Amino acid sequence: MAAEADTAIAHASPETPSLKTALHSRHVALGARMVPFAGYDMPVQYPSGILTEHNWTREKAGLFDVSHMGQAFLVGPDHETTARALEALIPADIVNLAPGKQRYSQLLNEEGGILDDLMVTRSLDPDEDGALYLVVNAACKTEDYAHIEARLPANVKLIRAEHRGLIAIQGPAAAEALAVLAPEAAEMGFMTSRSMKVAGIKANLSRSGYTGEDGYEISAAAGKIGEIWDTLLLDARVKPIGLGARDSLRLEAGLCLYGHDIDTTTSPVEGALTWSIQKRRREEGGFPGAARIQREFAEGPARVRVGLLPEGRAPAREGAEIATPEGEIVGKVTSGGFGPTLNAPCAMGYVAKAHSAPGTRLDLIVRGKPLPAVVAAMPFVPNRYKR
Repeated sequence: MAAEADTAIAHASPETPSLKTALHSRHVALGARMVPFAGYDMPVQYPSGILTEHNWTREKAGLFDVSHMGQAFLVGPDHETTARALEALIPADIVNLAPGKQRYSQLLNEEGGILDDLMVTRSLDPDEDGALYLVVNAACKTEDYAHIEARLPANVKLIRAEHRGLIAIQGPAAAEALAVLAPEAAEMGFMTSRSMKVAGIKANLSRSGYTGEDGYEISAAAGKIGEIWDTLLLDARVKPIGLGARDSLRLEAGLCLYGHDIDTTTSPVEGALTWSIQKRRREEGGFPGAARIQREFAEGPARVRVGLLPEGRAPAREGAEIATPEGEIVGKVTSGGFGPTLNAPCAMGYVAKAHSAPGTRLDLIVRGKPLPAVVAAMPFVPNRYKR
């Protein structure tokens, strides 16, 4: 269904892709429709279509190739040294990140704008004390690595993990399906990380993802990740899922897409990501743009990211202006589409703080006409993370 792929294709890169993940030939063999995305040739959907893939992930278990993401290790002499080096670049509390735990944060510029968002994991293994595992966005990874390396102390190094592949299994059946191959995985809680063998292959697992569902991300050697992928797909509960459903799932979960919902002009406070900045960092600062972010915590930001529910069935896409019922332009849509699980259109965007309260009635300007909508709390579909 061509209409289903609109949102994902809108996020595709205009350039001809030059890179392929280790799973590329498998996607082609499965009949995937391939599109350029962040310089990679990636599957936007498989023959069953985006709607089916979206619903399958909500009901059973979807398997995603996310090997295009940037994987790297920050390595120093001990945890505190490495953590403080990273804390000089991001607003999260990494010094107090416990072994085996994962944290979401943002790489900031000097104005407090977001250069990228990323995941940071501290190994559970005492022998790896001083190493932090980073996952950054595919489109930003080259710039991210250069930015980080230019600002590290001499005793902390960034090691690119380009030899590794990354897949994600998401959905209510993900834990049971993965436990067949790695029984220890079932014991993990949300945002925890462990090393274990999956189908006999050494891997690093985190219980996380970007769909709003329970699930895992699995990192392993690129030459071996295909074996894990193939073995997981032998389970009738698991099917491959493309970028199209990944986008509709994360939109229903109210999760940001970098370069659209957050970018160098938005701060974490404006982006409604205040939960990702722990109390110590809010009070102490010591990260780029701290003065602006601390001021926004104290006084409130001028604008804020909100959820939007349009009336009727017509979706509002990225770029649509947001207006008051009287016609005053107060913001812009940054992501929008039809939510298959919600069975209704949904969107998110930035509006002036005065118009950000849930229940506020606004108009989304679609094809020059006002489409009534209401500000709504996110996620649009309840998250089902394993707490």
